Amino acid sequence: MDLGLTEAQEILKTAAADFVRQEYDKDTLIALENTPTGVTPELFRQVAALGWLGILIPESYGGTDRSLTDTAVLFEELGRGPVLGPHFSSSVLGALIVLLGGTEDQKQELLPGVAQGTTVLGVAVTEPNYGWIPDTVQMPASRQPDQYVLSGTKLFVHDAQAATHLLCAARTAPPDNGSGSGISFFVVKANSPGVAIRTLPGWMSQVDEIRFDNVRVPAANVLGDTPGNGWDILEAASMGAIPVLCAYQVGSCQAVVDMAVAYSRTRHQFSQPIGRFQRVQDHIIGAVNHLDAARWTTYEALWKLDSGRDARSSVHLAKAVTSEAYLKVCAGGHEVHAGVGVMREYGLILHTQRSRTLYHCLGDARYHRRRLADALGW
Repeated sequence: MDLGLTEAQEILKTAAADFVRQEYDKDTLIALENTPTGVTPELFRQVAALGWLGILIPESYGGTDRSLTDTAVLFEELGRGPVLGPHFSSSVLGALIVLLGGTEDQKQELLPGVAQGTTVLGVAVTEPNYGWIPDTVQMPASRQPDQYVLSGTKLFVHDAQAATHLLCAARTAPPDNGSGSGISFFVVKANSPGVAIRTLPGWMSQVDEIRFDNVRVPAANVLGDTPGNGWDILEAASMGAIPVLCAYQVGSCQAVVDMAVAYSRTRHQFSQPIGRFQRVQDHIIGAVNHLDAARWTTYEALWKLDSGRDARSSVHLAKAVTSEAYLKVCAGGHEVHAGVGVMREYGLILHTQRSRTLYHCLGDARYHRRRLADALGW
């Protein structure tokens, strides 16, 4: 198993690092944190021009058709920012759902726009009864002769304010009628009559509530040829999307460790750098250990996926380890920085807030530990 980067991946890593450094300075990141979309149209166009929004999309649909590891290398650098916006929701999770579940016509309609940045996908799955199992999706899709009617609420949806199209999971059949999970994905234009989106208040970033009030969706907008297998599509897409999300968190962990080390060298107390104090060293060493665990579990999962191996256990392990590592690295960073770390202008809070925002995305650590046990047959 070789987890080293290829020459092409090193070039991509350098290009992404330069872009984040030049375009996402601290003041820009702080300003974007307070916007509903987390990105400006100009910045999003720049990312599209670099080909990064179509990094997982095949060339036949306007993308660059890179590997999951290539995508993770890019997202690790975005995580160092941390760069906000719908890059993951649209270009990774949303794109994979369409690729794995959509008809040829749906792929041709949606994916070129995703690669160009003119179409932005938001994935609406979770509801007030929050969870990442099929039973928590209860929003009904009522069938009419040539359309469906959606009514209900989706909660904790990432980047819905930025979306032009929503991939909404709704129940088209009971789970025990032989039609799979009974859940289907619907392609819904975000500006459709009856769709209302609001950003949720609180200590998270770009997480939204979507209300569907008798939203009429053409039957042709059911993703795929067979209604009722939407959860299987989500599970398959998540296997590829989760390690990319983990790589983003790895990049953020690295940024926090770098900040803590630099501060420990420049902050003096009792006429010496605080990095000489053992307790400060303990916090930094703990953060480095969590970072290393997150990095290597993530890239092992990516290696297995790209080499065609069974990666289920590794994906669940990576998500469980990385979600908790991001929280603990940020906690260690605050221990090192003390008071200055809570100043928004300093920048550490951006990572801390992001660690809380992403902790539950696609399942929290406890959920993935259970899935890991299932994958190992325990």
